[in-house]
Amino acid sequence: MELKKKEQGKNKNRFNIWKFLLANKLLTAIGMIALLMVVVLGIGKSYVAESKTTKLGFEDIGELATQSAYVTEVNVTKAARNLFGMEIPFTQSKYVYSYDVNIKAGFNFNEIEWKETNHVIEVKLPEANILSTEIDMDSCKIYHEDESIFRQITLSENNKALAELKKNAEKDAISNGLLENAYENAEKILTPFFEKEYDLKEYKIKFIKK
Repeated sequence: MELKKKEQGKNKNRFNIWKFLLANKLLTAIGMIALLMVVVLGIGKSYVAESKTTKLGFEDIGELATQSAYVTEVNVTKAARNLFGMEIPFTQSKYVYSYDVNIKAGFNFNEIEWKETNHVIEVKLPEANILSTEIDMDSCKIYHEDESIFRQITLSENNKALAELKKNAEKDAISNGLLENAYENAEKILTPFFEKEYDLKEYKIKFIKK
């Protein structure tokens, strides 16, 4: 009887130990789940996106743009199949459209020379040149569009047409005084540069074409 009681006591102790271990594991699991929820919820609530500029630099491109011109060019692009030098009917494709073109003119900084003698600042300017010609693609207006399935205008032909449009825009801008205006406006733009170093009440600036 006494042996039986001892055996029952051992079983009871084993049950209590197992129960204690199970409770600890359960509490640990609950704690891990709670911690995970806190971390997840915490990340969701405290997330902050930051952007930082680590490097910022400007490079001197060596160009001084002093005048710009906005030209609207109308272009006609045509294509057709030919037989013995004559266009075959129903093979003609034709586009009539316009684009706005922005043309900038100015000087190369490296070609501008100046010197100061007896309170006269002599600035030698080279000939003004076109610095850039850009087509405003959003300005396209189509006036006529007729494309034949037998002779479509190719991408290469379209690119050549746009290149010709840019050349015509440059010619029109130059013929309307773009380069002359660029030269005259250069005096207005360059004067403040010298004004920072010289008292223009005592010094005179003289601009000369090379």
